Amino acid sequence: MIAIIDYGMGNLRSVQKGFEKVGCPALVTNSKNKIEDAHAVVLPGVGSFGDCMENLRNADLIEVIHSTIKKGKPFLGICLGLQLLFTKGLEFGECAGLDIIPGKVVPFKRRPPIDGVEFKIPHMGWNPVKPCKESPFLNNSDASEYFYFVHSYYVVPEVKDVILAKTDYGEEFVSAILKDNIFAVQFHPEKSQKNGLTILKKFGGWK
Repeated sequence: MIAIIDYGMGNLRSVQKGFEKVGCPALVTNSKNKIEDAHAVVLPGVGSFGDCMENLRNADLIEVIHSTIKKGKPFLGICLGLQLLFTKGLEFGECAGLDIIPGKVVPFKRRPPIDGVEFKIPHMGWNPVKPCKESPFLNNSDASEYFYFVHSYYVVPEVKDVILAKTDYGEEFVSAILKDNIFAVQFHPEKSQKNGLTILKKFGGWK
């Protein structure tokens, strides 16, 4: 069973339906016991960095996230669930994150159009994700795969070894990380049709 952490933020049901579609049973829960008993854990998220951290604290879920990761259990962060893993976010002032991955979360800068292409904020839509190293999740060839994004901020890891993939949106940003048992993505696999469902299936069978 995969536990999808419910802390009042994000389209949790769509993530659950994505896993179910590829044959991976998933449970939306805020129960620490059920999270601890799960084979794998997913931290999704939509909204502001500070509000999400406050909700995690109020639900008393921060400790179980840390313990789950320390035990080596497969862990997937999606969108804001990727960003929360970092040391701090800079949305509406500085806010402490889970501090599992050293680094920060910064906003996109407004940029002029390039060859008639506008870079609106939030970054919303389909963009290619280019792997920087091999992994069990992304296409390891030189060809990029397209995934669906909705975000105004992106992560800047202090340690480059965790970077799994990057995406160009007027500027290059980190769109996926991989560190030990942690796999996290800025895009939404549950909204990315075939490519996204493939990732959910691979995660469901990881380790």
